[in-house]
Amino acid sequence: MKIIVSVKQVPARDSALRVRPDGKWLEESDLSWEMNEPDAYALEEALQLREKLGGEVVVVSLGREQGAQTIREALAKGADRAIHIQTGDDGAVLDPFSAGRLIAKAIQKESPDLILTGLQSDDLGYGQTGVILAELLGMAHATIVMEVEPQDGKVKVKRELEDGWFQNVTLPLPAVLTIQSGIKKLRYATLMGIKKAKTKPVETLSATDLGSGGEASTIIEQVYAPQRAKQTQTLSGDPKQVARELAQKLRSEVRVL
Repeated sequence: MKIIVSVKQVPARDSALRVRPDGKWLEESDLSWEMNEPDAYALEEALQLREKLGGEVVVVSLGREQGAQTIREALAKGADRAIHIQTGDDGAVLDPFSAGRLIAKAIQKESPDLILTGLQSDDLGYGQTGVILAELLGMAHATIVMEVEPQDGKVKVKRELEDGWFQNVTLPLPAVLTIQSGIKKLRYATLMGIKKAKTKPVETLSATDLGSGGEASTIIEQVYAPQRAKQTQTLSGDPKQVARELAQKLRSEVRVL
């Protein structure tokens, strides 16, 4: 079974976040970088499936040259090879459709059985790239997947819904799955794995190689921290009347009921 895993390099969670002077993204000189945590769970799921069924795990990553660090981490954990789609160093942020289009073009030649992505990215959090990728490739897909059970020509998955409900779905292969975080215990790269990663093949592509300029179809106009504001209201009158008014405000204004 050939499994492709999409991984992204994102700012580390403990990084100091400052907005750039142009207001369009973060000041990256202050940032340290790491593998997107939801993607790490997708990688772990792929590695465990390969250990059970055999085959190959191929990592694909879209980003700047510095993303090679995250790719090597994935290879050190056990991925067999990687595809690095390099973007420019101008700080442009690609939207899910533009990213999905580039990834789809890069992996079309691979003919994978499964494509796994994290549920969403820790930096932008759109949660759309995997679904868009499935549409572009004409594959079945499922989101928020907690269990994966490949069968003959199909895959059975367990999806997490709301309020403790779950859904079991059977999809034809090939398929795209977005993996829920926390479903497996993540492995660490071993010293032997780190050494082997240095010799594993990494194919480097550019947007031009894929017949695309890599332009974003949407543009971030402004990034800013939300303004904090405190407001106090005093309710007076009969206790029953105050209780009704309080419940109404919690329901319609605060939206916690």
